[in-house]
Amino acid sequence: MIVFEWPWLAFLMPLPLLLRWLLPAKPQVEQAALIVPFLDDLPGNAPMQASTGKRWPLRIAALAWIFLLIACTRPQWLGEPLELAVSGRDLMLAVDVSGSMEEKDFVIDDKRYDRLTATKFVVSDFVLRRVGDRIGLILFGTRAYLHVPLTFDRRTVQTLLNEAFIGITEDEPQTSIGDAIGLAVKRLQAEKSDSKVLILLTDGANTAGELTPLKAAEIAAEQHLKIYTIGIGADEMLVRSLFGTRRVNPSVDLDEKTLQAIADTTGGRYFRARNTEELNQIYAILDELEPVEKDKQFFRPKAELYPWPLAMALILAAMLVGYRLRWF
Repeated sequence: MIVFEWPWLAFLMPLPLLLRWLLPAKPQVEQAALIVPFLDDLPGNAPMQASTGKRWPLRIAALAWIFLLIACTRPQWLGEPLELAVSGRDLMLAVDVSGSMEEKDFVIDDKRYDRLTATKFVVSDFVLRRVGDRIGLILFGTRAYLHVPLTFDRRTVQTLLNEAFIGITEDEPQTSIGDAIGLAVKRLQAEKSDSKVLILLTDGANTAGELTPLKAAEIAAEQHLKIYTIGIGADEMLVRSLFGTRRVNPSVDLDEKTLQAIADTTGGRYFRARNTEELNQIYAILDELEPVEKDKQFFRPKAELYPWPLAMALILAAMLVGYRLRWF
């Protein structure tokens, strides 16, 4: 819809008429003239020409004045209401993309998927629910790097998470949990937010990096960064081979003790996700532990429209100047 920032300026519309009525008229100057009996000077033609010549500049001037006043009222196009993030929480996601995340021990709609795909399936919905939070994304394998800086744009975080793939950090199947925590601390320590949260998801143990997980957790606690850790992977899986079917534990490398210690040190919690249902429940619990802002605020984007009527007023004014200078 169109709104006007200063609508009261419309009351100036009759100003030219008031000035014409209040100010004294310019006195007529009588001058001698030589009358030449051309056709245009005959009584039947002269009044019509004079009348036509005086009316159209007046009409052009009136239109120019109207367009100028419309521009002065500052018309704006008011867009649809958009949700304004106001929670004041910085939430960083750290997702393991090491080679072990290729293990296909998760079932979605009766089909087996690898751990990273299942993580994307659940975390994408979680990200979209975090209205009011600034969200960032860290991917870690042999190295940890910032994939998405803190942003209110949840759609971008979701898209870039879904574009992540196993081995995006390094080719070697190693895991640097400590470096991922250290990177989160580094990115969040300068932020002035009411709450800083890291959700770290992994299926293994710390096998790479320069910073140990427990040391990183101590630094995070000093910076008031709360860490929720999630250990992902099934406890057992049936594997078929030439010698028959056997049960294996695909999560044998998961270091639950360290993940529990990280959560305890920073005031968070440790969760175990053995299947998609448990992973969904964990992120639902996280929604309760770190609730989104209830009192939402909205703003409506504005687009300025005054250049259009102002341009029309200038064009019409240029026509009047051209008429006075006999350009046409």
